[in-house]
Amino acid sequence: MDVMEKLTILTDAAKYDAACTSSGGNRGSRKGYLGNTSSSVAGCCHSFSADGRCVTLLKVLMTNCCVYDCRYCVNRCSNDTRRAVFTPEELAELTIQFYRRNYIEGLFLSSGVLVSPDYTTERMIRCLRLLRERYRFNGYIHAKAIPGTSPELVEQLGLLADRLSVNIELPSEAGLRALAPNKTKSAILRPMGQIRQAVLEHKEALTKYRHAPRFAPAGQSTQMIVGATADSDRHILRLSQGLYRRYGLKRVFYSAYVPVVEHSLLPALGTKPPLLREHRLYQADWLLRFYGFEAEELLSEEEPDFNPLVDPKCGWALRHPEYFPVEANTADYETLLRVPGVGVTSAKRILVARRAGALRVEDLRKLGVVMKRAQYFLVCRGQRPEGLRFSEESLLRNLIAAGGGALPQPEMEQLSLFDGLLHS
Repeated sequence: MDVMEKLTILTDAAKYDAACTSSGGNRGSRKGYLGNTSSSVAGCCHSFSADGRCVTLLKVLMTNCCVYDCRYCVNRCSNDTRRAVFTPEELAELTIQFYRRNYIEGLFLSSGVLVSPDYTTERMIRCLRLLRERYRFNGYIHAKAIPGTSPELVEQLGLLADRLSVNIELPSEAGLRALAPNKTKSAILRPMGQIRQAVLEHKEALTKYRHAPRFAPAGQSTQMIVGATADSDRHILRLSQGLYRRYGLKRVFYSAYVPVVEHSLLPALGTKPPLLREHRLYQADWLLRFYGFEAEELLSEEEPDFNPLVDPKCGWALRHPEYFPVEANTADYETLLRVPGVGVTSAKRILVARRAGALRVEDLRKLGVVMKRAQYFLVCRGQRPEGLRFSEESLLRNLIAAGGGALPQPEMEQLSLFDGLLHS
């Protein structure tokens, strides 16, 4: 099998991994080295950076051979599929050739578990060391830390990569036992804790020693599959909140499960992936990280799943009419952030603009406020847009129309999550 045939197989096998991002890295150009990583590069394969550029990473597996039998995975050992294995030399050479031809700006490297986690990680380390030392590649590298890998190898991997990720995959211990019997909660969380500690230690060393080695300078991330098990949105979001707080993750990625294998515990083949649900979780994740919301505010035990008809912030506002309307001329920053249609940028603009004088309703749109949602929750000097009429009964209908109208999906049964993270 030649290298290009391997590439076809192993890039296709990597397509279900959503945790592919280059945000947060910052490595300037160096004389005698190829490439660089800047914090403005924030995207994934064929997506867009913060400055509007399209960013492309070579997203590939070291191998799709795997000794694990995760029921949801197309690469599981019991699945009949074509297998391929890159040697470290082949993959390093391929990456450099693609970079020199301007096809890519970096590498996203994951792998099936060949022989054992340690054996697989050693091959990944060898590939990255070839890139960094033989080819003097200075560009972005995101590598997967395989659960069960020894701490010494995780340390070596983090010194070569810009970002590390350890995928949780299934957000409940019950789900792991049923669908991924080779994986355990402790095997997943242990390297997360090690990476967190190593990042902090190396940052502290850099404050004392200018040339101290950098460990995963772009931090760590993880991925959760949505829809393979019956976990509720509330449990998934609470787990994400715990991961952000305990392990300092940069991102939690949510991947709508695509039925690719047949199993009695999984959705039937042909079931549409829950893309709208994935989208709602990303919106809620944004509220956790940038808007000051708590997972327990957004969802409750009585309502454990998001309303697919409206975004999570609108859903929260509809359940809490006592907080509205908000006066744009007097509300503080945190209160403005909770108004549907008001984002981080527009909230800051409101604070600056009202220093020059009282704001009028017509000023809000110029400041970036999305009035088709905000008009129901925000007032200026007690005034709403002229002619606006609505009732509590019509408000939900109006918000659904403003958001384009989405079709609801069936509710899902709850399973218990990693209890220690739920209460962190």
